[in-house]
Amino acid sequence: MALSIGIVGLPNVGKSTLFNALTDAEALAANYPFATIEPNTGIVPIPDKRLAKLAELYKTEKIVPATVTFVDIAGLVAGASQGEGLGNQFLSHIRSTNAICQVVRAFSDDNVLRSGSSDPRHDIEIINTELILADLQTVDNRLPRLEKEIKADPKLRPLLDLVLSVKSGLEEGKLAGSLLDEEEREAIADLQLLSAKPFVFVFNLSDGQLGDEKLKADLGSIVAPAPSVFVSAKLESELRGLDETDRAELLESYGQNDSGLVQLIHAAYAALGLQSYLTAGEKEVRAWTIPAGATAPQAAGVIHSDFERGFIAAQVVDYEDLIATGSEAAARAAGKIRTEGKTYVMRPNDVVEFKFNV
Repeated sequence: MALSIGIVGLPNVGKSTLFNALTDAEALAANYPFATIEPNTGIVPIPDKRLAKLAELYKTEKIVPATVTFVDIAGLVAGASQGEGLGNQFLSHIRSTNAICQVVRAFSDDNVLRSGSSDPRHDIEIINTELILADLQTVDNRLPRLEKEIKADPKLRPLLDLVLSVKSGLEEGKLAGSLLDEEEREAIADLQLLSAKPFVFVFNLSDGQLGDEKLKADLGSIVAPAPSVFVSAKLESELRGLDETDRAELLESYGQNDSGLVQLIHAAYAALGLQSYLTAGEKEVRAWTIPAGATAPQAAGVIHSDFERGFIAAQVVDYEDLIATGSEAAARAAGKIRTEGKTYVMRPNDVVEFKFNV
């Protein structure tokens, strides 16, 4: 499965600057509202140091990392869902994403216009309100059709009741995600409600604030239990074009271990309940994204539906064991390679070869 993240925020919070840094793209990052008019989309390889080591072990030059797609839309303002600014039309571009990343301004800079308040909590409420109002429009548009469908098929009554319940919650200012359990979320997935998606909050700090643990704890508490990431979009911009050694040195000078991209992907994986597994051979080494808890046949199906349908078994070795033994043959001789069946639940460090027959 491919991971996609919609990036939202008020104008001038550093949203497009962060997008440019994450994707190494050249989206317009101007200091005035609505600098981003058309949505910017970037597909980014997910950094995974394991792949290079596997490529060395299997003597292949082809490395295929998992990817994440970022979609950056125009900055939202109060009233966006009613057509203020560039309006609700741009929210449609992120309806199909897996998660929403809210970029929140926590830095102070008199040279950068501020569209929101100086209170991150208030700015988050503005964005949440616009997402809720947009979802209300979606629900209101669907209800008449659903009511007609029930006349022909009374079995749809529970679905109508669920949609009406969600509408009531939205009207009370509640995010749809707080109103639904997993089964209910699946039942109305076709509505693509924005406020039902998992959220990751990215607080854009100044370089000097990156080491302020109390500030980060205070900001994180505003959005808990949703995951929060703390970056300096300005620093992330400076990382662009640097080689790995220079990037690591610059990050370390600010007390950071990982780039904003790595932090955001880890947070998104956690919010969405995702993990990755690896395949390796002489042709290529590759990372695949799957839901945590996926069985071996389900993981095989991510490669091709035939793999899942004709699944026989999975040959599995832990990545660390494979690297420690030095080769697949040595891992087999050491008893580290095992054969798993249809009920096996995949683990994040699995290196797998699937056996199938169709």
